[in-house]
Order: sequence, then structure tokens, then C-alpha cells
Amino acid sequence: MSQVFQLLAEPGRRRLIELLRQGERSVGELVEATGASQPAVSRQLRLLREGGLVSVRADGQRRLYRVRPAPLRELDAWLEPYRLLWSGRLDELEQHLDEMPD
Repeated sequence: MSQVFQLLAEPGRRRLIELLRQGERSVGELVEATGASQPAVSRQLRLLREGGLVSVRADGQRRLYRVRPAPLRELDAWLEPYRLLWSGRLDELEQHLDEMPD
């Protein structure tokens, strides 16, 4: 799981994951959407692929990338107790604000 955190710590890689969340895309489409250079996007995609966050398939000369949800599900499961913690804190804040005099 620490590898997922390391991969997502870099803003450029998070941006690629966000774009791929919308659907499968080629390197060229990702270059256009991010404004980054083709070598930079390819390097980030390679790291994401090696880390298991994206998969790639050949379509003629193009390589199409897509998000692999399994590692993100693991991350989501790890974060669940923290969401519960924050949810409880927000409920307490809401109750406190409701009890404050107008």
C-alpha cells in the first residue's frame, strides 16, 4: 500500500489517474490534456503501470491506458476508519453549532 501512496504523492501522476478515471486514453490524448511532454507522460505512465495502478493494451500503433481499480479499493478500505473518525467529528461540530445561541 505504501507504493500506492508514493505513486499518488506526485501531482502529475494524480492528474493522469483523474483523466483515466473518465475512461481509456492514449498517451497522445494524455499529453494534450495535461500539457506535459510526451516523454514525461510516458515516464509517469510507466511508473503507474509498474505500481499496478494502470493497465495498458495495444490498439494498432497506439497504447491505451486505463485505471486498475483494485489498488484504489485497497486504499479506500484503508482510509475507511479515518472517514468514520472525520464523520464523527463533523457530526460533533454540527451539534455544537446547532446548540450555539443565535
